[in-house]
Amino acid sequence: MQSLEKLKPLALLLLRLVVGIIFVHYGYPKLFVHTHESMNWFAQHGFPAYFAYISGVLELFGGLLLIIGLFTRIAGLLLAVEMLIALWKVHRLFSDPLAIQNYQFPLMMAVGSFALAALGAGLISFDQPIFDRRSGGVSRRSRNKD
Repeated sequence: MQSLEKLKPLALLLLRLVVGIIFVHYGYPKLFVHTHESMNWFAQHGFPAYFAYISGVLELFGGLLLIIGLFTRIAGLLLAVEMLIALWKVHRLFSDPLAIQNYQFPLMMAVGSFALAALGAGLISFDQPIFDRRSGGVSRRSRNKD
C-alpha cells in the first residue's frame, strides 16, 4: 500500500489534467464559438440566457486553473456546484435515479471536481508552493516574514 501512496501526486495531476481539459473543451465554445446557441439552450432549460456566459467562464477558466493546479480547491468546488445544478435542473437526476445513461457524464465531472476540491492539487502544482500543507495552510511567503 505504501507504494500506491507514492503515486498520489501523479494521480492528482492526471485527475486535474483530464477534468480540466474536459471543462475547457466545453467552456471555450460557450464563450467564443457557439455563444448564441448556448444562450438559447440555457433559456430553453429554464435559466436566464446570460448563464451561458457564467457557465462558459466557470468551465474555461476553472478548467485552466485545474490544469495548472492553481486555486484548485476553489475551482473544483465551483465546478462541482455547477455540475450539481446541471444534474438537478437539466439531467433530472432526482426524478429518475436509475436512468444512469441520462446523467453519467455530469455526475462523473461533479465527483471529479469535488474530489479535487477535497484533496487539493497535490505536489505537482502551483498550489503546492503557495499553500504548503506543512505550514498549516499558510503560504511560505507569510511564514518567512515572521
